[in-house]
Amino acid sequence: KWKSLYQIQRERKRVMRETCSKYKSNNRRIITPYHVSRIFVEDKYRVLYCEVPKAGCSNWKRVLMVLNGLASSTKDIQHNTVHYGNYLKRLDGFDHKGIYHRLNTYTKMLFIREPFEKLVSAFRDKFEHPNNYYHPVFGKAIISRYRVNATKEALRTGSGVQFKEFIQYLLDVHRPVGMDIHWDHVNRLCSPCLIDYDFVGKFESMEEDANFFLHLIGAPRNLTFPKFKDRHSNEERTTTKITQQYFAQLSPSQRQRSYDFYYMDYLMFNYSKP
Repeated sequence: KWKSLYQIQRERKRVMRETCSKYKSNNRRIITPYHVSRIFVEDKYRVLYCEVPKAGCSNWKRVLMVLNGLASSTKDIQHNTVHYGNYLKRLDGFDHKGIYHRLNTYTKMLFIREPFEKLVSAFRDKFEHPNNYYHPVFGKAIISRYRVNATKEALRTGSGVQFKEFIQYLLDVHRPVGMDIHWDHVNRLCSPCLIDYDFVGKFESMEEDANFFLHLIGAPRNLTFPKFKDRHSNEERTTTKITQQYFAQLSPSQRQRSYDFYYMDYLMFNYSKP
C-alpha cells in the first residue's frame, strides 16, 4: 500500500514540475515573505503546511496543533480557536534566515481540491449563510454591480448573492472588490513553482493521503486525520453532483471562462476538465 502511495506522490510532483517549467518563467525568482505568508509552521515535527481554504485546512491546522503539543486531541479544538487563536506560527513571521532554513529542511506540504468544487464550497459557506464579513464587504459590492433593479434591502445587507452574480464578479477584470483566499488560485496562494513541495495531497483522497503523510513524518500512531465537517455540519459536503447543479445556472461561455480562470490549477494538479 505504501508503495503505491509513494508512486502517486512522485507522479503528482512530476506533473506539477512539468507544468511549472512549461508555463512559468519565475523558477529563479527570490522567495519573499509574501510568497510564504500562507504557510504554517510546526517546528516539533518540522512541517510546513500551505493553507488552501476549502481543502481540509481547518482540520489540518488541528492536526498541526496536536503535533505541536498545543492540544491532546483534534476533537478538543473549536473552529474559532483554529482560525482566530493564532496558536500556529506562519513562515513570514521569521527572518530571512529562519524562512530559508525551514524551507530547506522541513517537510513542505499542501492539500488541494478540484477547483470548481472548491469554488462552490466557498460560495455556499460565505454567501448562503449569515456572515458579517462576506455579506457587507463582498455581497454589497456584487449586488450593486451585477443585479439589475436590486432592492434597497439587498443593497443594504449584501445578503442573497446568487451564484451567477458571484461568477460575474469572479470573471470581471475590473472587480469591484479584490480577490479572496477562498477563491484565489492555489498557484497564487502557495507558489508551487517557486517552492518545491515534498507532498501534494488531494481532498478527494484525504483520508488516505493525510494518514500517509502523518506516517511519513513519524507522527504519533494514535493521531489520525479528523473526519468531521467543520462548519454547517448538518449540511451535505459539496460534491461533484452539487457542483454541477450550481454550474448548470451559468451560460456555456461563463462555464468555459471559469475553467480558463482556474486553468493552471487544473493543469498543475492533474484534474480533468469538468
